[in-house]
Amino acid sequence: MPFYRFEQLKQETISPDYSTAAGGTVTGQVIEVGKYAMAKGTGADPHRHPNEQIVYVLRGKLRARVGEEERILEPGDVVHIPPNVVHEIRALEPSEFLSSKNLVDGKGSRGWSAAAPVTPRSGR
Repeated sequence: MPFYRFEQLKQETISPDYSTAAGGTVTGQVIEVGKYAMAKGTGADPHRHPNEQIVYVLRGKLRARVGEEERILEPGDVVHIPPNVVHEIRALEPSEFLSSKNLVDGKGSRGWSAAAPVTPRSGR
């Protein structure tokens, strides 16, 4: 099926081992795109995965850290997360975003849950 509506897809938490982001995901042969939401104060703990990822903020405000860089993201902002770089995202208010990832060994957002989390840095 080539046509989808995110709202009509199965709504699920993408990586329950380290993230609260939930929504619908369309997975192709080499890429996936999801529309996800996070409640204020929730987010994705520090983690890494072999997928390259791009996140586009639709609504709300997110604090994102990629490697040693940290920014506050608002609607219209985009963050690029290279493969295997430790990153984390926290919702400062109720937020929605689009996330796209390439598939590595056929795995996208849900495929790396057990291996992805890393120990948080002190003070985080």
